[in-house]
Amino acid sequence: MNFQQLRSMREAVRCGFNLTEVAGMLYTSQPGVSRQIRELEDELGVEIFVRAGKRLTGLTPPGETLLPIVERLLLEADNLKRVGHDFSASQEGRLSVAATHSQARYALPQVVRDFRALYPQVTLHLHQGSPRQVAEMLLNGEADIGVATEALAGYDALVTLPCYRWTHSIVVPPGHPLLEGDAPVTLQQLAGYPIVTYELGYTGRAHIDEAFAREGLAPDVVLTAMDADVIKTYVELGMGVGIVASIAVDPERDRHLRALDARHLFEVNLTRLGLRRGSWLRGYAYRFIETFVPTLTRATVEQAMAAQAPG
Repeated sequence: MNFQQLRSMREAVRCGFNLTEVAGMLYTSQPGVSRQIRELEDELGVEIFVRAGKRLTGLTPPGETLLPIVERLLLEADNLKRVGHDFSASQEGRLSVAATHSQARYALPQVVRDFRALYPQVTLHLHQGSPRQVAEMLLNGEADIGVATEALAGYDALVTLPCYRWTHSIVVPPGHPLLEGDAPVTLQQLAGYPIVTYELGYTGRAHIDEAFAREGLAPDVVLTAMDADVIKTYVELGMGVGIVASIAVDPERDRHLRALDARHLFEVNLTRLGLRRGSWLRGYAYRFIETFVPTLTRATVEQAMAAQAPG
């Protein structure tokens, strides 16, 4: 048994049992992948994959049992490499951070700048995606650290830590009727206008929908986007009233818009930091986390990883 065989099995599952794609991922040939899988099955004495002719179509019951074990073995093998490299080159390396657009655009820029000043020899890779994609990048080992508001807490294989709380704001063009008067905007008033806000699953959208539903209101959502800057652009064009994260509103940059506090309308949101359970983090990864959230020291993160361990 060798790691190439285990990787062939894992990637076959990740690639939807498409061995051509697996071969590309592992920089080998399709017959080579097939041979590695067959040799692993022969050594274990069980069929791992369901087959239709020469094609793989799924996992057998033994395969379903073996997959998490293979995942753990490959994770620990990667951890061994990281530990060795952590001691041999503690100031050099690579750090991959996955975040939603709002976090990458508004919450992380100063963190990245400060981290780069501390570790100029660390190559930082910043990936953007939906909350679900951020979680998948962590689970697949593509990212070391994930930052998102929604979805991360729903994965048992991830350890999640609270970062900061934030609220929503309403953005409208100057002279909009919602700016008249001193009383706070109500959901009933808001529901009377076309709404431009986030896509489902992004940046607290669930809390927006829940608030309207509790009042028995059906808002006219005319446009959705994952990017607050896109939302604000269409509000400027007069397409509707925008609902965005408060951190995405800058009075100087958004001088053609006016913002109204919406914290009384929608539930407060919590941004979380996610880590793959059981992964080994380089020393500078802990420093990145602490730069982002000063209360998340290395000791605090390690304690959370141990406390949330299964069993």
